[in-house]
Amino acid sequence: MNKNIKEGFFDLLMVLIAFAGLGFEAVLAFMIEPLLYGCDMKSWSVTQNVIHWILTCIVWGLTGFLVIRLAKRFEDFDIFKKGKKMKRWQWLLVILIIIFSLIISYIDWNGSKVLKEFNANGPVKFVFQYIYYCFEVVLVTLILIFGQLTFEKWFKRKNIPYGGIVVALTWGIAHIFTKNLYVGIITMISGLAFGSVYLLTNRDIKISYVILWFIFVL
Repeated sequence: MNKNIKEGFFDLLMVLIAFAGLGFEAVLAFMIEPLLYGCDMKSWSVTQNVIHWILTCIVWGLTGFLVIRLAKRFEDFDIFKKGKKMKRWQWLLVILIIIFSLIISYIDWNGSKVLKEFNANGPVKFVFQYIYYCFEVVLVTLILIFGQLTFEKWFKRKNIPYGGIVVALTWGIAHIFTKNLYVGIITMISGLAFGSVYLLTNRDIKISYVILWFIFVL
C-alpha cells in the first residue's frame, strides 16, 4: 500500500480518537452522571455541573495528549511547528471570517453569547464552562488538523479545507444528536470557517487555536 495512503489512515485514526473523546461527554452526561445524581442534567446543581465540566476536561485533555503523542511517535509530526508568516490578505480574510462568525453568533443568541451565558449561569458556572470550552476547542482543532492531513495525503490537494469539512460533519452531527438540528447546522458552518482559518494561518497551531477559540467563545 502506498505510504501516503497508510499515513492517511493513521491520520484518520487520530480524527476518530479525538472525535471519540468529544463523544465521551455524552456518555458522562446522559448515562453515568444521571445514575450518580439521580436526575438528568437539566436538574443538576451548580456543583454537579462543575463536576461534569471538570470530568469532561480531564477526558478531553487526556485524549488530546494521546493524539499529539501518537502523531509525534509514529509520524514524527510536530503539531506545534511554526507556520510561515501570514500575509496581509490572509489576515484580512481571517478578520472577515471572525466578523461573519460574530454576526452569526449574535443572531443565533439574539445578543452577546458571553453576556447571555454569564447571566444564565452566574460567575462560578460561567468560569468553569469557559475552561471547558478551551478543552473542547483543543479536540476540535485536532480533528481539523488530522482531517486535513488525511485527505491531503489521499487526494494530493493542499488548498482545500478538508479539515473544516471533517469538523463540520463530525462536530456538527454530534450537536444534531445532543442538541438539535438548528444547532447542528450552525456548528457545521462554524466547522467550515475553522477549516478556512487553519489554512489561512499557514497551519500555525498557536495562531489558529487562539483565533478558533475566539470565534467559538464569542
